[in-house]
Amino acid sequence: MRFASGARKYKSVVRFATPSLSLTARIIYGQPDARDKVIVITDQQAMKFLEELTNCFGPSGFEREPAKIVKSYVSRFSDRIYSDKLGSLLFEKRGTADSPVVLVPGHIDEVGFIVSHVNKLGFMSFNTLGGWFDQVLLGQRVIVRTEKGLVPGVIAAKPPHLLPAEERSKVVVKDKMFIDIGASNEEEAKAMGVRVGNPVIPDSHFSIMQKRVFKDGKKKGSDTIAIGKAFDDRIGTWMAAEAVRILVEKKIKHPNRVVGAATTMEEVGLRGARTTAYVVKPDVCLTLEVDIAGDVPGIEAHESSSKMGYGPSLTTYDTSMVPNQGLVELILKTADKSKIPIQLSQVKGGSDAGVIHIANAGCPSVVLSVPTRHIHSHVGLLSMNDAENCIRLLVEVVKRLDKKTVDGLTAI
Repeated sequence: MRFASGARKYKSVVRFATPSLSLTARIIYGQPDARDKVIVITDQQAMKFLEELTNCFGPSGFEREPAKIVKSYVSRFSDRIYSDKLGSLLFEKRGTADSPVVLVPGHIDEVGFIVSHVNKLGFMSFNTLGGWFDQVLLGQRVIVRTEKGLVPGVIAAKPPHLLPAEERSKVVVKDKMFIDIGASNEEEAKAMGVRVGNPVIPDSHFSIMQKRVFKDGKKKGSDTIAIGKAFDDRIGTWMAAEAVRILVEKKIKHPNRVVGAATTMEEVGLRGARTTAYVVKPDVCLTLEVDIAGDVPGIEAHESSSKMGYGPSLTTYDTSMVPNQGLVELILKTADKSKIPIQLSQVKGGSDAGVIHIANAGCPSVVLSVPTRHIHSHVGLLSMNDAENCIRLLVEVVKRLDKKTVDGLTAI
């Protein structure tokens, strides 16, 4: 983003997963039209894919690694894989008709940094790739990618012990910070491979924990909470890939051609979305994103109404787009009929849909999101139940997007 219930029970309230994901939950949902059958979405391979995708190195403009991970994963079930010249990866699933074309994008870049200067002492100043709040940076670990490999570092500043009393209570701004990689002079930094233009990401790793869910004082099943970096918006890319995989593996009929997209450089101006729309020429767009979860201290309901664990959110307005109203109604009716929880949201920010909906002759678009806590920081939290339900809703909507329905979205 630019600036349900689980099926398993657990003995303890919270359990932390190991890096091998040995505690990965298999959350199972019944199909609305066949209650005696189930669709398993978050299985071991899906969670391993999510872990690898979120852990990898890929700030805006440096997305080759996540693109390769997505390509490797989707190549097993996609009818066609191709890319644009900004590095966005596209993967198709043909249904019973070649049109309409349904674009399902999620961006693979993450917020990060780029080295802007290496001083005589070997410390690095930096510019941001995407929006960062100054207060979340200081003291955080980072990873610098150099021609000689990955170099760990920490974002630091002049210690408060040496600041005048009147400055100690002030927020340290990014321009006063630097990245410390342990070098003692410029020569040592250069020997590590550091130079102006090196990309930098947060040093943060994916994990999961299980929790029991209580609502209105009553136990309501369980949930898997994912913890890590780059959920904005690799959770969107992950959901696009999993939706296509489900269409293929469950042999679900759909009257259209679905194009999943892992787009680049969203955080620095929705750039990959522009070229993706030019290449794909979609008839309708279902953008997958994160939403700002408003269920944390200090946020009022009118500022952000979506909550983690209460279902995916449908954006009714953001600063880059007013969604197609026919598509909004279709999604709400589909969610109601399929008994999928959904939240309505408005966002002070934008998404890939902001440029896709005005591409070519225009494209009816909406944004479906997973409410996520602490986006644009080193560590975010989200509910896998919400992600599961977003995929379920996406599949149900795709099943309904035939030519007549899509034409009706823009009929006058």
